[in-house]
Amino acid sequence: MTVTIPIEGKILLHNVSWDEFENILIEMGETRGSRIAYDRGTLEIVMPLQKHEYFKEVISDLIKDLAEELDLDYECLGSTTWKRRDRLAGVEPDNCFYIQNESLIRGNLKINLLQDPPPDLFLEIDYTSKSLNSLAFPNCPVKEIPDFVRQNLNAGRRAIRRLFREWVKTL
Repeated sequence: MTVTIPIEGKILLHNVSWDEFENILIEMGETRGSRIAYDRGTLEIVMPLQKHEYFKEVISDLIKDLAEELDLDYECLGSTTWKRRDRLAGVEPDNCFYIQNESLIRGNLKINLLQDPPPDLFLEIDYTSKSLNSLAFPNCPVKEIPDFVRQNLNAGRRAIRRLFREWVKTL
């Protein structure tokens, strides 16, 4: 196993087996502050910083506001650990949402990715690259949401949400 530390708050481990990944999850427990992603032998551990958590919370609120303004049911499942051994992949997003498939999982507190659909939207706060995907909201320019938040950073949370809802109504 090799270790790479690319930026503050993030550690990359290479050549990690699935069983090692599973053991790391068990050892770290469920009450940790870090998030984990695993993809075919590469394990990324992220320790969210204050800036990261701020944007995660604001953007999560805006996703909920967007769904409500569009009159869509949604389910928010936070940083749940999602994993598929058959794909050698696992992720703990900053937040995740069921939107299109919300009715298929409604009331299900034990989602099994081998039979249930995965979340429709995974939120990852990413400062280094643009990884925006608007499949959950095809008619909304979601790539504008981070800029919207930055422009209104000093407005306060309620003001940002109010301005965002007004913006959504103009779409």
